[in-house]
Amino acid sequence: MKSSLELREAKAKYEKDGKWYKVYNKERKVADILFEALNQARVMQAGLCVPKLLEVRVTEEGEWAIVQEYVEGKTIKQLMEEEPEKEDEYLQKFVDLQVRTHALRIPKMSKHNDKMNGKIAHTDLSATLRYDLHNRVEAMPKHYCVLHGDYKPNNVIIDKDGKAYIIDWYHATQGNAEADAARTYMMFLVEGQKQRARKYIDMFAKTSNTTIKDILNWLPILAASQSVKGIKKQSAFLRSLIFMSEEELEKLYEEL
Repeated sequence: MKSSLELREAKAKYEKDGKWYKVYNKERKVADILFEALNQARVMQAGLCVPKLLEVRVTEEGEWAIVQEYVEGKTIKQLMEEEPEKEDEYLQKFVDLQVRTHALRIPKMSKHNDKMNGKIAHTDLSATLRYDLHNRVEAMPKHYCVLHGDYKPNNVIIDKDGKAYIIDWYHATQGNAEADAARTYMMFLVEGQKQRARKYIDMFAKTSNTTIKDILNWLPILAASQSVKGIKKQSAFLRSLIFMSEEELEKLYEEL
């Protein structure tokens, strides 16, 4: 039996006749696939640089696929690995694009806080802790920025002309930009990229005129949300973040 994470992932991604096919497992809910396509269509129409959505179709094998224009290029992750001396340059480009995304407003997109509350409700945390986390969500400043929700270097493609495209829009919502930054920072930490995590959060705070503290305050909420995925290699670290105080979160940042 496939795990819930495997069901969320695309079965295959490939290029054919100048088009990019993202094919899903048959077990994947059709509503989820259409939801991702709708998010991509909305940000595309809002003027963000994303691959052009062409169609959502059923393949000859009976599997659903999102079909979009093929962007020939490399991800920022690949570029940083190939040109480590340019890491800061690529990371700043990564941050600048995220900040431009946050400047968009698309009122019909799902609300980030609703998503967080839903995920927290499905954790195995105690009722008392879930109640505290729900209260934290509601206490956060209410913003309406477009959030990618899974913003990481392998979700940004740079083409041969240097143009950047953001891909994979399933997790997109509207909400507080600091939450989106906190998730990116958290996933760098989860992957053991401490130095890159520190560079990223400092760049984001400076570029967006945001305080480090305001970003860090989202970590317990996001860690609880991420824990629902049940990825064993992440569970211990995520659980530690859930229980950290503001002082402990700042200490973790300072020690990077």
